[in-house]
Amino acid sequence: MQLMEHIAAGVAVPDTRLAAEATEFVRDTTDELIYHHSRRVYWFGSLQGRNRGLSFDPELLYIGAMFHDLGLGVEFRDSGRRFEIDSADEARRFLQSRGVPEDSVRRVWTAIALHTTPGIPEFMEPEVALVTAGVEYDVLGIGYADIPERSRSEIVALHPRPRFKQRILKAFTEGIAPRPETTFGNVKADVLQHFVPGFTRGDFVEVIQNSPWPE
Repeated sequence: MQLMEHIAAGVAVPDTRLAAEATEFVRDTTDELIYHHSRRVYWFGSLQGRNRGLSFDPELLYIGAMFHDLGLGVEFRDSGRRFEIDSADEARRFLQSRGVPEDSVRRVWTAIALHTTPGIPEFMEPEVALVTAGVEYDVLGIGYADIPERSRSEIVALHPRPRFKQRILKAFTEGIAPRPETTFGNVKADVLQHFVPGFTRGDFVEVIQNSPWPE
C-alpha cells in the first residue's frame, strides 16, 4: 500500500516524525479498509473541529484516528477485552516508546477508548471529542451536511470507501464475535445481534435482578 497524499479539503496531516511513524505503523499492521477509514476519520474529525470552533492538537487527533480500530485485528481477538481498549493500549505503547508526554498519551488513550460511547466524548478535550466526531461522520453519517460535498469528495477520492457499510460491519463482526461478553452495554451488541446467530445480548435489568443481593 502506497503512502497517500497529505492534504485534502484544506486540512493537512501533521508533518512530523511521529505522524509519519504512526502512518507507517498502521499501514503495516492493518488492512486497507481500516487504513483508509482511519485516515478519513482524521480529516472528518478535523473539519468538524473547525465547524465547532475547537482548538485541538492535530498530531494527537491524527494518532487517535489512526489507532482507533487496531484492536479489531486478529491478534487481539482472544484478549477478552473490548477492542477499543486494545486499540487504546496499542496507541499508548506507541506514544510512550517515543517519549510523548503522559498528558498527551492520556488524551489519545481516552479518545480511542471512548469512541464508541456516545454522549460523553463531546464534553471532553477536543481531541477526544473529535476522534468520536470523525468516526460518527464516516461510519454513521452523523452531521453529514456539516461538511461541504466538495470537501467530502476530496477526502473520499484520496481514501475511497467502496461497499464501506457492508465491509466495516463485517470487520466489526469478525473483530468482536470471539469476545461477545465485551459488547455488554455498548453499541457493538447491535452488530452481533444482526450478524451472529444465537447471540444473546446482556440485559442490565436482569443483571440487577439476578445479583446475589437478597433485595
